[in-house]
Amino acid sequence: MEQVKAEERQGMFLFAKDVQEILGVSRNYAYVIIRELNGELAKQGYRVVAGRVPTKFFKEKFYGMDGA
Repeated sequence: MEQVKAEERQGMFLFAKDVQEILGVSRNYAYVIIRELNGELAKQGYRVVAGRVPTKFFKEKFYGMDGA
């Protein structure tokens, strides 16, 4: 079975494995990043799901990820 890259399977949410592949960081650090981003969303009043981050928000927060 062929592995699909994170960029090709991005849906509404990114998981730790996706963040790890995109940023080239460890799985543990990917979870740290997700926790921090979800903390920002929670402060803004959004409900968050542990272990995943909305793709759109992730791309807004990381320079060069918005496709421009």
